[in-house]
Amino acid sequence: MPKPEPASLDFAVDRSSPVPLYYQLAQQLESAIEHGRLAPGSLLGNEIELAGRLGLSRPTVRQAIQSLVDKGLLVRRRGIGTQVVHSQVKRPLELSSLYDDLQAAGQSPATRVLRNETEPASAEVAAALGIAEGGEVQVIERLRLTHGEPMAYLCNYLPAELLDLDSERLEQTGLYRLMRAAGITLHSARQAVGARNASAQEGEQLTEPEGAALLTMQRTTYDDTGRAVEYGTHIYRASRYAFEFQLLVRP
Repeated sequence: MPKPEPASLDFAVDRSSPVPLYYQLAQQLESAIEHGRLAPGSLLGNEIELAGRLGLSRPTVRQAIQSLVDKGLLVRRRGIGTQVVHSQVKRPLELSSLYDDLQAAGQSPATRVLRNETEPASAEVAAALGIAEGGEVQVIERLRLTHGEPMAYLCNYLPAELLDLDSERLEQTGLYRLMRAAGITLHSARQAVGARNASAQEGEQLTEPEGAALLTMQRTTYDDTGRAVEYGTHIYRASRYAFEFQLLVRP
């Protein structure tokens, strides 16, 4: 089998900048991975080849690569060189859908619908949606993938008569897009983020070992009339996913 060709790299470093050259290179590599310009499986070549192609010293390239190996974005393979493993999605904490965020980041999102049916609301779901316990809700379970790999397991509950959601449409686009297309104006949400270890079933779904770290998220979304239109409880692979916060000092 012929050896795969190294990916085309178009990076430039500023030698007059106080920012170390290895860090400049690492940031550009990470950005290319996050935005899909370097897809999983892309080959960077060995350090000597890469240093020659970029006009940098071997120690500089080695330090940049090691920083991304430590983050889990790159892996060194004997006889092949350095390859992209995957990118970690950094998602801002705002009222947006995972599908839209992944698409905007060039992450090639795909969806697999695992369940789409109605059921009586549990006490937790009823309280979140402001309906009577036992009232009908539509429950949607999905697996969200990027570049063919599982990223998150999503479970959403909606008032049963809110809108018609068939599985085919859910596999083609994001839930929030479908809600907006139905005339629902999303206004605000309450969200809690946490962490725990994966069960055996969750690990199997997300291709992680049992006990792997997971990020969790519960969100209740409201429309512009104050009505709760969706309650979601989601889990994400911590190795592939992170939430980003912007913090401001109170005046």
